[in-house]
Amino acid sequence: MIRSWQRWNDASRKWLWILVIVGIVASLPVIVQRVQTESSANKVEFVFNYRGLLDIASYQANPAAYMDEQLERLKAAGVNTIAMFESTLDELSKARRIMVFNALDVAKMTQTVVSPEGNYTYIAFTSTENEQELRPMIEETFRNLDIPVMPWRYQDREGLAIGLGMEEAVMKPMQMDPFAFAMLRDKGFNILPRLSDNIRYDQDALDQELSFLAENGVKRILFDGESVKGYQDNGAMNSLQGFADLLNKHGIGLAAIENLKAPQKGLNTLAYLTDYNIVRLHSLSDTEAGQDKKTLSDRFVLATKDRNIRMIYLNASPSKDAAKAAITNPINNLIDSLQGPEGAIQRIQDNGFEMGQAEAFEIHDSSWQKYLKAFVVLGGVAFCALLVSYFIAPLTLLVFLLGLIGSAGLYVLKPTLFEQALALGVAISAPTIATILAIRKVKEIKGAHPDISAGRRLTHTIVLYIKTALISLAAVPFVIALLNNITYSLVLNQFRGVSLLHLGPIFLIAVYVFLYQGSSVWQELRNWLRMPITLIWVVAAAVLGVAALYYLSRTGNAGTLLPGEAWFRSFLENTFGVRPRNKEFLLAHPLFIVGIFAAFRYRWALYAMVIAVMGQLSMVDTFAHIHTPAVLSLIRGVLGLGLGLIVGLIAVLIWHIIERCWDKWSPRLLKP
Repeated sequence: MIRSWQRWNDASRKWLWILVIVGIVASLPVIVQRVQTESSANKVEFVFNYRGLLDIASYQANPAAYMDEQLERLKAAGVNTIAMFESTLDELSKARRIMVFNALDVAKMTQTVVSPEGNYTYIAFTSTENEQELRPMIEETFRNLDIPVMPWRYQDREGLAIGLGMEEAVMKPMQMDPFAFAMLRDKGFNILPRLSDNIRYDQDALDQELSFLAENGVKRILFDGESVKGYQDNGAMNSLQGFADLLNKHGIGLAAIENLKAPQKGLNTLAYLTDYNIVRLHSLSDTEAGQDKKTLSDRFVLATKDRNIRMIYLNASPSKDAAKAAITNPINNLIDSLQGPEGAIQRIQDNGFEMGQAEAFEIHDSSWQKYLKAFVVLGGVAFCALLVSYFIAPLTLLVFLLGLIGSAGLYVLKPTLFEQALALGVAISAPTIATILAIRKVKEIKGAHPDISAGRRLTHTIVLYIKTALISLAAVPFVIALLNNITYSLVLNQFRGVSLLHLGPIFLIAVYVFLYQGSSVWQELRNWLRMPITLIWVVAAAVLGVAALYYLSRTGNAGTLLPGEAWFRSFLENTFGVRPRNKEFLLAHPLFIVGIFAAFRYRWALYAMVIAVMGQLSMVDTFAHIHTPAVLSLIRGVLGLGLGLIVGLIAVLIWHIIERCWDKWSPRLLKP
């Protein structure tokens, strides 16, 4: 029975590889539809924050004239959309539509003593037109909040007294400033409303508002705050469903800000209910708007090309410059970053995009995908079982069967967790298996040809380099097919386990290199455990620990760049159009090449594979960034392999020179 099971395990590896190939073939149509989805929306929209422009204008000698001038400049530079928040008393005051006073101000104006009881907010309208348009809006806002509003006069101006302290009253959101809205539309700008969830949800009022917005060309809404419109009242009113129905009725979609510390609450639900009529938005903060114009241009181009961004949101604010003794702002810098042959807009257009109102992706997701994914799952489980076979061969079939059973159960209970777990398993398995096969091939060739020439060593090294990369990249079709969902492209859902992907293959290759090179795993383990611990080992362990922590810190978006690295990244991006990963072509791939070349002569050189496997897993990890177009990820991986080969060949040449020198001089140096 045991011998029969062992034979089945030995024979199963061939069939598992066949299942892997079947899975790859089944994934190809799914990949085609992923590419079709990614190429279905190519309009890019630049948006400027109206509130920031209003703040800047309020410091100018003639705010209205300055506002007109900057709007014309922005439009000429390619900004065709203005983001408008729900207005506040503070915003209306800066726009010179009202004047706002607190109780102390009123006491001074009337030459009376301020009352210890009344802490009201007083507003006076600056024109009859402003009163007629804004008074009903202000009264309705505060009365809906159960705050008393009473008539008040300032000299010959009509006004209102609001039963709330000024500090809080100026923060309450109201409808958008109708005068600013009309002015911006007359100038030809599109409007991106920023709605908050701070106003009590009212289905009928919102229906009227969205109808007005749709009539004025509004195509998307961007939410302001930590939650979407209707989230707070959803439990009592099912308001998210109601809001989604209104959005669908009026043909208005959503925008999602990338890289928020926490996703806006309710956005995923609203995106699903609107059939993912949503685009990704990159926001440039006002503190970043003063960056070098070339840096800004690179940033905008990279966002649209690399991360499926279709809206660029520009913020700006005034700041005090003590050195110039002036109030400055970054509008000129932002405009310069957009214009000219090296400006962002021309470069974005050169990449095949159009300027216009951003559109959602047209999702290509045919019903037959679920049948093909069944074969993809079968091949994915087989890939994971193959990994086990290279470490514990007797468990190969058992792991495969248990993997199938576990996959079925997890698919029923938590399908999202299942697809991510299997994608992670395959992503770890492929580069690990590829590197193990390369190590085995080196030992096989070295055993058959102990005195292999340098030329043949180089030939075998290049062949192994290509074969190893192809086997590693075999994980890519599985990752794409398993995670082929628009929620990943829009980063409403994210692939988990990135740290495991970056550490798993390194750990497994270390185990294989250190324990699987002798006659017995247990014997090798005992040999290592018996080695005396010296100061050198302690220092080496500390250095490796620090290196591992730094390595992990670079796996996310918040990693700290080395000095000069930002410039080097920009140079690569502008030179090749797609930036290859530094750790691939400068470290891991060259180390693989020179390590394999040296291993044909020195057994200890195989330890370099522990680090070299980083290049293999990094290629797979590139495709785990689902928000990056698959075609671009492929170009990045191939470019890294090509440049890595060039750097590796240079490293081999240097190594070979060192070898020749050692062969020539070592007998004399070692001679007694």
